[in-house]
Amino acid sequence: MPDATSPRYARQTILPEFGPEAQRRLAAARVLVVGAGGLGSHVIPALAAAGVGEIAVVDDDVVELSNLHRQTLHGVDDLGAFKTASAAESVARLDPDVRVTQHPTRFTAGNALRIAADADLVIDGSDNFPTRYLANDVAVLLRLPLVWGAVSRFGGQVGVAWAARGPHYRDLFPAPPPPGSVLSCAEGGVFPATVAVIGALMAAEALKVLTGVGEPLVGRIALYDALTASFEKVAYDRDPAGVPVERLIDYDAFCGTAADESDPVSVTPTELAAELAAEPAAEPAADVRLIDVRLIDVREPWEHDIAHLAGARLVPLATLPDAVAGLDPDARYVLYCHHGVRSRNALDYLVAQGFTGVRHLEGGIDAWAREVAPGMPRY
Repeated sequence: MPDATSPRYARQTILPEFGPEAQRRLAAARVLVVGAGGLGSHVIPALAAAGVGEIAVVDDDVVELSNLHRQTLHGVDDLGAFKTASAAESVARLDPDVRVTQHPTRFTAGNALRIAADADLVIDGSDNFPTRYLANDVAVLLRLPLVWGAVSRFGGQVGVAWAARGPHYRDLFPAPPPPGSVLSCAEGGVFPATVAVIGALMAAEALKVLTGVGEPLVGRIALYDALTASFEKVAYDRDPAGVPVERLIDYDAFCGTAADESDPVSVTPTELAAELAAEPAAEPAADVRLIDVRLIDVREPWEHDIAHLAGARLVPLATLPDAVAGLDPDARYVLYCHHGVRSRNALDYLVAQGFTGVRHLEGGIDAWAREVAPGMPRY
């Protein structure tokens, strides 16, 4: 546990609003951080440097090269390592007295209450809606404050959900957006400085909640736009029609992201690998027409350059309407993208155009890399 009287904290303890008592509260605090990616990269070191006693980090992902422009907690030496391990090493370099508990696993309804049981505060830095709703519901059930943040391209938002003192995340967002309607960082890009700003604001809110200093963003969200360097605050209240959180649910199903094993238009990486092994696909010649290509990659060219399936023809999603004339509606196609969102959208479009033999790869090329080709570059 950090020494709350150490000179390293002198510049914050001399603040009249802060003082030694706030520092002692930080030293005794236990914080759970969900996600050690972009937002976690800025939250975790800020908490450690400020003297938070215990930080638990849950993340099942590993460090990839395309993470490094915004996930500054990690470096090139950490490529391929679990982000939880890299985070722990970074904290140890900052302050070895800060205790870090690693949970290199996915945060799920099956383990979330156990992982969060000893926390005083939950910080959600995840990048998907199932985890955001899960983190909120765990905080509600355990009567914990939740600091959450989100970024998309050049903008971001931060809030504090605290059901014991005001509204929570479901009061603001009773239902998730339709699957695929919000671009991921891989699909839409992200400005690294925005991630740093939002992460810093999340850390500030966490320190305020833990110490009792200032007024946390309960019932308000802070919005940031890097392009205009502008901030905005929006207030919200409890939803009188809101359904009480009484238990954890199937969050993938709630958010519409659950894979349907009986869905005839999807194929798992293992199933596709078996099909390709039975009918090997070679790299197509330059003059091969689209109608002769069985695999279609609907990602962007830069993603295709990082990694792609052998035999796949690149048709970015935005260009698909122009490519339809060169496709045979009765042929068999398998579409894929990064995580399976864009490919499903492409599939729906092609089905509406009369295609009968089109499927898409569940989980995208990221799932393929995990389940079939561990040596394939991930991003």
